[in-house]
Formats: sequence, C-alpha cells, structure tokens
Amino acid sequence: MSGADRQAPGEAWRQFCRRLEKAGDLVFNAEVAGTPIDQVEGYRYLSRLLRIALDMHMENADPDFPGFYQASHPTAKIGADNPDNLYLNASISGARRYRITGRRGSVPILSFGSKANRYAVDGTMASTGELDAADIRFEPDGSFEIIASKERANGNWLPLADDSSMLLVRQTFLDRDSEVPATVRIEAIDAPRATPEPLTLGKLEQGFDRAVAFVEGTAKTFLHWADLFKAEQLNRLATTDQTMFFKAGGDPTIHYLHGYWKLAPGEALVIETPVPDCTFWNFQLDNIWMESLDYRFHRIHVNKHGARTNADGSVTIVVAARDPGYGNWIDTAGHDHGTMLLRWTGATEHPVPQTKVVKIDG
Repeated sequence: MSGADRQAPGEAWRQFCRRLEKAGDLVFNAEVAGTPIDQVEGYRYLSRLLRIALDMHMENADPDFPGFYQASHPTAKIGADNPDNLYLNASISGARRYRITGRRGSVPILSFGSKANRYAVDGTMASTGELDAADIRFEPDGSFEIIASKERANGNWLPLADDSSMLLVRQTFLDRDSEVPATVRIEAIDAPRATPEPLTLGKLEQGFDRAVAFVEGTAKTFLHWADLFKAEQLNRLATTDQTMFFKAGGDPTIHYLHGYWKLAPGEALVIETPVPDCTFWNFQLDNIWMESLDYRFHRIHVNKHGARTNADGSVTIVVAARDPGYGNWIDTAGHDHGTMLLRWTGATEHPVPQTKVVKIDG
C-alpha cells in the first residue's frame, strides 16, 4: 500500500477527531450547565450521542440492507427518552419499498413511524407516515406483515415520502416484568443487489461527517429546549403548543408537558393532577441534557400502571431527594435541577398539573 493510499483515510480520521473535539464546546459553553455534575454528564452525553450516531450513520446506514438498532436505551438517550419505551430504529429511503414482519407480543402500545431525520441539519425529524397497532391486521398467532412504501399497498401499509430516511418503532410498556415485547424485522423488497457493497473512502468520510453533525445538531436542539423550559417553566409543567415536539420526532398521539425543576436541600416539588381518559400516561425526571435519569437504579418515573391514585382519581407526584412518605415519590438521583416531562397518550383532555415547592426537612 502506497503512502497516498494510507494518507486519505488517515486524514478523514483526523478531521473526524478534530470536529468531535470542537463539539465539546457545546458542553463547556452551555450556560444551563452550571454545576460539576452538569459538566461531567454533558461530556458523557456527547459520548453517548456519538455511539448512537455511529450506529446510525456508519453501521446501519445502508437503506438497501436495513436492520433495527436502538437509538435510545438505558445508557444512550435522546430528547427526554421514555423509560417505559423500547425504541427500534432502521435507516430507510423513500426510493425503496420495505417489508416489516414480526410477532405482536403483549406490549400494550406498538406503533410504526417513518421519519425524515434531519437532526444533523436543523434538529428536526418530521413524520412522513404513522401506523398504530390498533390499525394493523394481525394473524391469530400474532404475526404480521407491513409494507412501507410511497405508493399505497394492500393490507397493512406504512406511508413513506421522498425524504423518508428513518423508520421508528415505539413499544410502550405498562409493566416490563410481565409484558412481552414485539419482535420486528425489516428488509428491502427491491434492493438492487444481493449483498452490501464494500466500504469505500467516500462512505467512510460520509459516515464520519454525518455522525459528528448528528452529535452537534442533537445536542444543540435539546440544549435550546432546556434553556426555554428553564426560562419559562421553572418548577411547573405547562407546554400547550406541541409543534416543536412533533418537529423533533414526537409521537402525534402524545400530548407533551415539559418543564424545568430546581430544588434547594430539604425541598420537594409536589405535582397534583387529574388523570384524563387515556391509553397511557407517565411522568419522568431528566437532567439538563434531557436524558432520563438512571432508571436502572432509581425510581425516576411513574406510569399509569404503577401509580398510587388519590380517592378522587387524581395523582400526586413528589420529586425529592428522599421519600417524603406520601404521594408517588420520584428520586432526584443526586441532582438538584434538570428537566421533566409528563405525557398524556391518546387522551381526550390534556390537564395541566398544579405544582408547588414545599419543605420536607426541618
């Protein structure tokens, strides 16, 4: 191999590393990241976004040979990821037709969406088609087949558009210990060749460029959200215009109530809300980077299944560093500020909770 043959990929790697180093300025310069835990979690967040980005734009980037991967999970998180969800993503193209197959399982909520993923460009992820389990025909054994295409197909059909680039499957659990997830597979019906092409320098450079752009674009988008919530919704949940959330890939069946919380030692945030007629609801606590706090080891969220309700059917949620002995306690997991989210899914009404900060110590 000649020196020139080695130089080009080496320069692609060096440029990738330089751009990634520059992305660290997003954490260092973020005004909302004012404490040591904010800073260390911020750099971890960039590393997590990079893992997602490489999965998305390097390992699973070929829309002719798609496969499902997880873009949000317990150790890599984007945009107030739902702790009750199993997310599956696949890279697709509006120029292709796809067959999605699997078995239903018993997970209560299952939906498929096609998206125009522009996180690396302008922080948006517009919906180009939606299909809910309620509208899918399943066989008696729970198996199913969906065709994803621009042209309408017979049977179960997920619409695509010219700019569709991602397929997102959401599975929402009420009780993960007892519910069975759906199994899902995807294949291109009209792939132009039998096997993927070998990696080239051009593909390597494109993958690196898109990966870093995804890290930068995603971090900027949700830092902007956190800044907005801190300025407008301190210790309250009150977002009525859903446009911003849907542009970022939010589920159109969900009404999102975001907010920003901040507590002094010995304080708790008490959230009181009626519960509307809905298929699902949950509340979660996030850090300033809009990552859900660590639900593997802390009780940082509560949902329709596990919540204790009041006599009138309403719910009291208490955000605090320790269990105050009443309501549904949400653990701050070593944080004293961050963002938060309440979801109403398939709700007939969208009540806005009442909130107050109270003393629980002394």
